[in-house]
Amino acid sequence: MANKYILAINPGSTSNKIAIFSGEKKILGQNISHAAEELAPYQKIIDQHEFREKVILDFLAENKFDVKQLAAVVGRGGLLTPMASGTYLVNGEMIAFLKKNKMEHASNLGALLAGDIAQKIPVDAFIVDPVVVDELADVARITGLPEIRRISIFHALNQKAAAREAAKKLGRLYEKCRLIVAHLGGGISIGAHLDGKVIDVNNALNGDGPFAPERAGSLPSWSLIELATSGKYDLATLKKMITGKGGIVAHLHVNDMRKVEEMVKAGHKEATQVFEAMAYNVAKEIGSLAPVLEGRIDAIVLTGGIAYDDHFIQLVRRRVEFLAKLIILPGEDEMTALAQGALRVLSGEEAPKQWKYSGGNA
Repeated sequence: MANKYILAINPGSTSNKIAIFSGEKKILGQNISHAAEELAPYQKIIDQHEFREKVILDFLAENKFDVKQLAAVVGRGGLLTPMASGTYLVNGEMIAFLKKNKMEHASNLGALLAGDIAQKIPVDAFIVDPVVVDELADVARITGLPEIRRISIFHALNQKAAAREAAKKLGRLYEKCRLIVAHLGGGISIGAHLDGKVIDVNNALNGDGPFAPERAGSLPSWSLIELATSGKYDLATLKKMITGKGGIVAHLHVNDMRKVEEMVKAGHKEATQVFEAMAYNVAKEIGSLAPVLEGRIDAIVLTGGIAYDDHFIQLVRRRVEFLAKLIILPGEDEMTALAQGALRVLSGEEAPKQWKYSGGNA
């Protein structure tokens, strides 16, 4: 191909991470922060896309990068309807859905920004493995109440990238591996990967699994019902207690695990108990997926920011290493994962997928 560069865009609530890749090598990158007063004029996150696009293009111009050199643009996938994993072309139906999506999230801007910039060249725009990737086995969806079914919302982009890297270390194809992957970050998702599909995983955004720095995780249902009907909290507050102000934040009033580790080292009793309890819950969730893979596990993969914490990793390791070999891949290189998804399509390794609206509320 004449053009050889890929632009990756990962929108956050108050920032845009952007990177230019030549193959898998990053040659230019920046986390562009937006001050509160810059975003104040926009009522909804989706309204910011033209402003953010201009900021990105200005940054590239300042760094003397000509967008005409791009072979593709790839953005972080948003809150679309459930979909299979893979690299998807940004199409008009996707853009229309995201623009009217009632579920506001900064990641919804990824496809819009990628599509707008790609159209100027023109080249294809993609999204890769958004959080709504759904490969659950049918049996994993069923709960004890017919009115409630388990859904798949997890760190698909990083889990898939970490799983592929782990497969390489094992000398295997990802599509032929049996892995348990734990993404350990502000939210925690732990998935059973069987032959290239995540057949069971906790709802890491607002549902279940281990408690995390900012998530309450699974809770005793009877006690939760009593709390919800006590009259002490409105619905919005309760939802925030589950996602955003639960977990470590609720117990210790911080969300930075580095500070929690400092508290533990200083002998803070409550911090030590909560820190160990979170590791215990992570290990228990990993163990609960062993039967899903029928006890045949090629490796357990620990990734995400908390995987840098040796103390936490050792607490998990001692409870699960009897199950399988542990592979530690600290951090989450989502920008590289986005570029790799685009590269798999550009190289012909993978065919691009088309997203179509499959029903449900936007």
